[in-house]
Amino acid sequence: MNKTLIIGASPNPSRYSYKAAHMLKRFNHDIVNVGIKNGAVAGVEIEKPGQIHTDIDTITLYIGPALQAQYHDYIVATKPKRVIFNPGTENAELEELLIKHNIEPVEACTLVLLSTGQY
Repeated sequence: MNKTLIIGASPNPSRYSYKAAHMLKRFNHDIVNVGIKNGAVAGVEIEKPGQIHTDIDTITLYIGPALQAQYHDYIVATKPKRVIFNPGTENAELEELLIKHNIEPVEACTLVLLSTGQY
């Protein structure tokens, strides 16, 4: 199964990143949680951005455009096949950067993609 990196992971059950982590695990996807909060989500510790994972298929974003700039280099270095811009995270500047690095930007909702079999 392909590995998904969640940027903006939170141990707060009311956050969409939390719901996505649990749904990804339920659909047998391996996950990496990255964020500024401490704790674990869906049995996986939240790590600070820094370590570059080289086996990531998809990055799913749960941080707004104002916070994304600090992650640009990290995302590009990770070399995912695609980055999912969940509702509220759309960012034309980052999408252009991804295209330049042959990474597909996808404006969609991870929860919807999973629940409709399109993930």
